[in-house]
Amino acid sequence: MINDIAIDGTQSTPDIRSDWDAGTLTMRGDSYPENTFELYSGVLNWVDSYLRDGERPLEVCLELVYLNTSSVKAMMDIFDLMEEAHLEGKACSVDWRYDVRNERIAELAEEFKEDCSFPFAITPVEDSNP
Repeated sequence: MINDIAIDGTQSTPDIRSDWDAGTLTMRGDSYPENTFELYSGVLNWVDSYLRDGERPLEVCLELVYLNTSSVKAMMDIFDLMEEAHLEGKACSVDWRYDVRNERIAELAEEFKEDCSFPFAITPVEDSNP
């Protein structure tokens, strides 16, 4: 087991949390970091290790608002690891929640979903803020 991830979000980076015991990875916020590799390399390592050694299904919960091109690539890398594990029989899923007013992120999530055979939910949520 590797250490869980606890990265506080900033204006340009998402809040990222993992819980090995629960089998969850959560990311919330915008993702346009200066150094995408630096931000996501630990996340990729965690996902890879969990899919190999974790006891429970992996559930990735996303509430991402905006992703730059390099962040899209990092998400593709995460989903590729999940797809490979899924094809080998490891249970994993994505639940991507998005604000109903943000059609662009819904379209992006749909594009990702098309390349994945594992369960991939795209859930619209009403923003309670006026």
